[in-house]
Amino acid sequence: MTHIKVARHMQYKNIGECMKHFKLTEEKIETAFGTLYRIEATQDIGAPHYIKKGTKGGYVAKEDCVSGNAWVSGDAQVSGDAQVYGDACVSGDACVSGNACVSGNAWVYGNAWVYDNARVYDNARVSGNAWVYDNAQVSGDAQVYGNAQVSGDAQVYGNAHIDSISAIIVICIAMKYSITVTRKLIFIGCQVFKRSELKTITRKKAIELGLPKEYHKAYVQMLKGAMLLVKEKQ
Repeated sequence: MTHIKVARHMQYKNIGECMKHFKLTEEKIETAFGTLYRIEATQDIGAPHYIKKGTKGGYVAKEDCVSGNAWVSGDAQVSGDAQVYGDACVSGDACVSGNACVSGNAWVYGNAWVYDNARVYDNARVSGNAWVYDNAQVSGDAQVYGNAQVSGDAQVYGNAHIDSISAIIVICIAMKYSITVTRKLIFIGCQVFKRSELKTITRKKAIELGLPKEYHKAYVQMLKGAMLLVKEKQ
């Protein structure tokens, strides 16, 4: 079952505690986030990357963007104050920017984009055209891929799979938490419902989720309307 948890908690290792295993080369590109420099391995890097000394990697804004045993490959970009560390990897045409962090054994690849204050860690995977942003966190063995978007304070964890969501609606109507409607699922705060389970969201359940009782009718109408909109965009 997919899990979403609204929370902010995790501890990070000291990202500056390891020696650098790469250098910035003179090859550079100009981007909307400033100048980025291609990196080159200055030593062999073992598992899980198995990079040979002299191998060219992706682009970073500064040396502090990558540490530990992490690697950036292909045409991937790490810009701003973003950090990739641990055994993490950013590859393909993926981008990590802002204050985002990718760590542990996490892998961001394809055309994925992780930005703002987002965190991707443990064995998590973000790929395809997926976006993870705001204060969102993806961890455990979770996978976010396709055209999916994870944002706000959401945390995707465990064995969750968030797949190709090409239409996504986020509703905020006098509630403690936002309501996110996708092709297959409805997220209300930290609870997940299948779209077919809409009927289980009773007036009592809505109130338990923080919705004032006088808004319940408007809530149901808006939710149904959003579901129709998502269906039309499929």
